[in-house]
Amino acid sequence: MSSSSPAPGRAVTRTLSDDPLGGTVRRTVLPSGLRVLTEAIPAMRSVSFGIWVAVGSRDETGPQAGAAHFLEHLLFKGTRKRTALEISSEIEAVGGETNAFTTKEYTCYYARVLDEDLPLAIDVMCDAVADSVLAEPDVETERGVILEEIAMHDDEPGDEVHDLFARAIYGDHPLGRLISGTEETVTPMTRRQIQGFYRKRYVPPQIVIAAAGNLDHAAVVKLVRQALRDTPLDTDPAAPATHRSTSPAVRTKPATTLVEPKETEQAHVILGCPAIDRTDDRRFALGVLNNVLGGGMSSRLFQEIREQRGLAYSVYSYASQYADSGVFAVYAGCAPGKVDEVLDLTRAELARVAAEGITEAELARGKGMSKGSFVLGLEDTGSRMSRLAKGELLYGNLMPVDELLARVDAVSLADVNELAAELLARPMSLAVVGPFDEGAFTR
Repeated sequence: MSSSSPAPGRAVTRTLSDDPLGGTVRRTVLPSGLRVLTEAIPAMRSVSFGIWVAVGSRDETGPQAGAAHFLEHLLFKGTRKRTALEISSEIEAVGGETNAFTTKEYTCYYARVLDEDLPLAIDVMCDAVADSVLAEPDVETERGVILEEIAMHDDEPGDEVHDLFARAIYGDHPLGRLISGTEETVTPMTRRQIQGFYRKRYVPPQIVIAAAGNLDHAAVVKLVRQALRDTPLDTDPAAPATHRSTSPAVRTKPATTLVEPKETEQAHVILGCPAIDRTDDRRFALGVLNNVLGGGMSSRLFQEIREQRGLAYSVYSYASQYADSGVFAVYAGCAPGKVDEVLDLTRAELARVAAEGITEAELARGKGMSKGSFVLGLEDTGSRMSRLAKGELLYGNLMPVDELLARVDAVSLADVNELAAELLARPMSLAVVGPFDEGAFTR
């Protein structure tokens, strides 16, 4: 992932940035290939510590669907050194918090504690991620919890429509599947299958450890090495994994309409199309375009659909990006009888921007929103920790704050309008959850 991969057998440390808008960022690659990144912010009294693994739901085969998420649940259930209660109580006893989440391309386990309790957080979190025993009774307990989570998700049509839209775009590709898996895949999954997934995928070259707050980089590296000693992550020398391949690119489905009939009081709709991947230089222009179309209360869609016509309570646009693919979409929640009007207005606005572009005033507002939301998001240690890990794991480098802001500033009106003309003229897929027949909206 980086040109500074260490020679086998020794750790290599370098300073990535000494940012006036941030802290001092350092990166160490351990002999095992595991990477440790820190941002020292002396003014903070807390530290956020995260273990990020380059494994998500898109890395599962069909029968494994849900394995990454299942494993995320299980890693807090006990190790050779600690029970599940000890894992949670040791952190909570010092007022800290722990949590985890699984995405389609990575999984994260994190803790936030006072700076003086960072050694404890490192020991507990490294123990949980590196040395979980995955006891059979815990597998059965968490299976029940996950099945309840899936059922709860099915009762939330506002969430379900996003999964339906992913299926409309990606079909049977792993990017189109539920991160949690389904009842059909989770129910028969065995401890042996999960253990195999764990030990095959959770290896040092695929792991990035990130921490931000009042800390010392060398001390963090030393504590991590101590915590991982004599665990399955204490391995022979290896180079860090390269970032996820973008070849061959994901093949998306032709534009389609999917309807999930459900007796709801409100209809939930998403209209969108395939877009650009996360390394495309046009992502900064897409961020500006998204802000103008549906990124806030001043956006075109919000003003037209909610403020002027009162057709929907919630309407917004968004862009999701992966290593080799992406989507751009508009979501709206409205009364079932207003869906046709909302869709007609949305299509008309997208066509208008594709044909005519946006204005200079909208460009300035969209750029201001992008820069402001990014900088304001850096005001807590958790977001700074996430920025370190995502830069390393997803991009292979950490873009300095000033450079990122400069990239947004450099977006021109022509950049946005050319992207809009290409993107918004594409055939759109539609996902709908609500009281409709499956054959509705086929036009």
